Amino acid sequence: MSKLTDGQTTGINWSAVFAFPNPVNEYAARITAGLVVLLAGATLLSGSVWGLVLIAAGFWLRVLFGPRISPLALLSVKVLAPRLGRVRLVPGPPKRFAQGMGTVVSTAALILFLAGAAPAAWITLAVLIAAASLEAFAGFCLGCVIFGVLQRRGLIPEDICEACNNVALKRS
Repeated sequence: MSKLTDGQTTGINWSAVFAFPNPVNEYAARITAGLVVLLAGATLLSGSVWGLVLIAAGFWLRVLFGPRISPLALLSVKVLAPRLGRVRLVPGPPKRFAQGMGTVVSTAALILFLAGAAPAAWITLAVLIAAASLEAFAGFCLGCVIFGVLQRRGLIPEDICEACNNVALKRS
């Protein structure tokens, strides 16, 4: 970074690049999960490796950059959720953790498929569909619940998300 004459610095603000919103509109998150279910279901039915690539890439984009770059998240946040006219704000860190879980599962499915273990890949994708369906259709975020358990056990520091020390019980 270099200093400008007025005291400002130039360069990339990496924390802004990798920022994730906090709070998050739960309805936008649920819509994104529903879109993941649709894409994953189509991928499962077609047997397409490209669907696995798209799903994994979408999760990587969302976990790293929030909804700013992911096509599914942009569609949810900018187009579909505003049409609902409802907003329910929930803490962002558990949602990012859930996106991380989706990243791991979708990447595992892709790796399994590329390694020649297609049946295992499709089972893994079915697990992803089940978790995303819980979020989309029942409002139950499995990753958020796991985040809360890990935080209560001290594995995730309280200062990561002070508002969600007990995210599982804050459902209304």
